[in-house]
Amino acid sequence: MKNRSYSTEGVILARRNQGEADRFLTIFTKHYGKVRVIAKGIRKTTSRKKGALELFSYVRFFAAYGRNMDIVTEVEIKNSFNTWREDLTKVAIAYHLVEIVNRLTAEKQENREVFEELVEALERLGKLDYWAIHPFVQTFKVRILEELGFIERGRPIPGNLDAYIEHLIDGKLRTNKFLAQINEFVSNGTKLP
Repeated sequence: MKNRSYSTEGVILARRNQGEADRFLTIFTKHYGKVRVIAKGIRKTTSRKKGALELFSYVRFFAAYGRNMDIVTEVEIKNSFNTWREDLTKVAIAYHLVEIVNRLTAEKQENREVFEELVEALERLGKLDYWAIHPFVQTFKVRILEELGFIERGRPIPGNLDAYIEHLIDGKLRTNKFLAQINEFVSNGTKLP
């Protein structure tokens, strides 16, 4: 008999409210790749899962198989990355990192290396100096593109990584505007509040 539930670790890439109390989540997991799940009742004030299922959070969760979408039943925070959540510059970078992973990966294709790159990048954000933002983001993109087979290791890297990624996803990266503003602030010797 097939198991009715599973548990894994993952980083929350995106979320969207549904109805009055539920929320759809896109999570990049350690064992199953990108999955879409629903957290029922999470937006109720009495929900115990509410604080754990925030964007960017690294969590361990249990889910029950559903007909159309799996349902989160339990969740435990492994890292909420509180060291940079109040820093708008670093939050903007985190949005960009999770958008890259979300847009480049297919659902339900395990990729342990992409998972580990994402967790490590979110952990490093807390210690990141502002002058190092651009190289940090570029290195992340190259590693993700290599892990997913879009760039061959040891071969020349496309000159404009964003244009290359937008070509691959056949669309625009929504977070590029944020990143351009950050780079402008940093090059002027300032940072966002």
